[in-house]
Amino acid sequence: MAMNLAAAGGGGEEQVVAAINTTPLVDVMLVLLIIFLITIPVANFSVPVELPKRSNALRESTPKDVVISVDAQGGTFWFDARIAGRDDLQQRLKRIAAQTPQPEVHIRGDARGDYAPVGRILLACQRAGILKVGFITEPPPRG
Repeated sequence: MAMNLAAAGGGGEEQVVAAINTTPLVDVMLVLLIIFLITIPVANFSVPVELPKRSNALRESTPKDVVISVDAQGGTFWFDARIAGRDDLQQRLKRIAAQTPQPEVHIRGDARGDYAPVGRILLACQRAGILKVGFITEPPPRG
């Protein structure tokens, strides 16, 4: 900051004129700009990797795919039939896992329900040896 004092002969009182010297500020900003311009190309990744493209392809369920539904109260359904318990689900999934080729298991979970019943289905699929598990969701509205 620089201060200029007015001449003592003009008016009897000394007046202080305060002015900010912006030259150092501009110098610092230009140096920072140059540093950023030099370091930005270095920040790019040097390993060439082709990343997967996002796709929103519709998949149709085939008749051999198994659809397991979970309602808002946690009830589990094999297609439209209610499953009695975990053991019944486990036995059905083991029979499906033994088939060649193995059908996919599609899980439909109610949005208002808890995650725990869906987690139990995933655990049962893992224990039975199911290789392909998918979730059926509602597509977002267009526009």
